[in-house]
Amino acid sequence: MTAPFDFKHFGTFTGPQSSGGSYNYDALSKEGSWYTTSPTDLSFGLTDLAAILFNVPGDYVGFYCNGVSTQLMTLAHSTGDIPTLQIKAITTIFNGDAIVNGEVITNGNIAANGNIVANGSIAANGSLTLAGVGDAATAIIQGKALPAKPFDIPHPSKQGYRLRHVSLEGPEIGVYYRGKLENENVITLPDYWDNLIDLESITVNLTPVGFYQELFVEKIEWGKKVIIKNREGGPIKCHYTIFAERKDMDKLVVEYKGESIKDYPGQDWLNLKGV
Repeated sequence: MTAPFDFKHFGTFTGPQSSGGSYNYDALSKEGSWYTTSPTDLSFGLTDLAAILFNVPGDYVGFYCNGVSTQLMTLAHSTGDIPTLQIKAITTIFNGDAIVNGEVITNGNIAANGNIVANGSIAANGSLTLAGVGDAATAIIQGKALPAKPFDIPHPSKQGYRLRHVSLEGPEIGVYYRGKLENENVITLPDYWDNLIDLESITVNLTPVGFYQELFVEKIEWGKKVIIKNREGGPIKCHYTIFAERKDMDKLVVEYKGESIKDYPGQDWLNLKGV
């Protein structure tokens, strides 16, 4: 059977006899030649194989290879990029690598047994499950299990060196606020502390600067201001550090029975129990 045909109406295969309801693709004398009767639009630049979803000239989608090989296939609109591509499938399987140059937004789960290379950001509103050696989940668990929490950066002033610090640790989820006070006696705490910290947990350290001062905390007003006094009534010049415990998170369980970090009985911030 010969194959004279035309693309019309979103990819349906029709011929000149379609208006009469007779589809005889063997009648070459009636159908004509597809390469002369099919709409022509050179903007797509097809030079090899292609499958077309056609609406009208200038408005169609093609799945094509633009050379002499099928090693690189492209799905594109006749005017350029496809604004939105929706795939309605229960399961989508990629057996090779997936390279993403933009964002990947998922409302469900992503399970990857191969490599995912993303040059943009990946935002997941569901869980992200990775199985493999050296994957992100393993790195998170190893990071949480370190005996100390370091950061390591190129040295800011010595070429060829690096700088490593280790985080200060303690038996609470704490925050601090520090600064200097001179010729004043009121330390105003940040506004965001109102809903962040337990007001009853606030502690204040004072360090006199320049001369001896008998400084003390007279009172803490509603978790917003710390009132400092000098016993001798003289001027105040000091450094201060204020600590408090966060109240937007569960209290830290300092000691617990278990074999690994997954046995932690408190709040699971990183969803490690599901890894």
